[in-house]
Amino acid sequence: MMTTQPGGGPTVRRILLGSQLRRLREEKGISREDAGYHIRASESKISRMELGRVSFKGRDVEDLLTLYGVTDSDEREPLLSLVREANRPGWWHGYGDVLPNWFQPYIGLEEAAALIRTYELQFIPGLLQTEDYARSVINLDSGGTPPDVLERRVNVRMNRQKVLHRETPLRLWVVIDEAALCRPIGGPKVMRAQLEHLIALCALPNLTLQIMPFAFGGHAAEGGAFTILRFPEQDLPDVVYLEQLTGAVYMDKREDVDIY
Repeated sequence: MMTTQPGGGPTVRRILLGSQLRRLREEKGISREDAGYHIRASESKISRMELGRVSFKGRDVEDLLTLYGVTDSDEREPLLSLVREANRPGWWHGYGDVLPNWFQPYIGLEEAAALIRTYELQFIPGLLQTEDYARSVINLDSGGTPPDVLERRVNVRMNRQKVLHRETPLRLWVVIDEAALCRPIGGPKVMRAQLEHLIALCALPNLTLQIMPFAFGGHAAEGGAFTILRFPEQDLPDVVYLEQLTGAVYMDKREDVDIY
């Protein structure tokens, strides 16, 4: 059964639509190559569509549904409606000039997630940062960036935090390494305000915050920070997000996700 989450944003709708098209194709035993030929496209384009990595053309989806034997209007219309929703830009696209391309999909996934579990080693997670702490962290990565660009990046981070306070709030489970609490990002005043902010956030019923103390010794997450996103749609797999200096890795294969 296909369900959608109001406010989930275009990213998850592309993934959801792609997974539905893949399921329909596989049920009919049609190869990606044959599906691509039917809409005058390559096999790789069908693969990207099924992974939700590209925008969808209504005509292409209509032709694929016909090829897959979906002719009943009651079955076609929800999928065609997803096409329109999947192509609608999210709020973060207005900040595309200050955001790296590899990070924009994450904001869409974050908006759509029902549960996020994250381990952070270096910094307080973005969803829990104060404005001054966020500004200090972002400035570490982009020293010399014009002030207006820096402020727009801070605005993005503050806007992302709205998922914790929406009508159906995101459930967030955070484990922060003690090192992140001891590192005085922005100086003592900024760090003190950040720690007080964390204490206040602990009152949120949708937030679980735990600290990994130095005294614990070695642990399985020593490889670095990671985030696991889970969505309300049963058709969507969990996604593991690993951020790097100049890019990011998104993993949704069961054997990869299970490791985390």
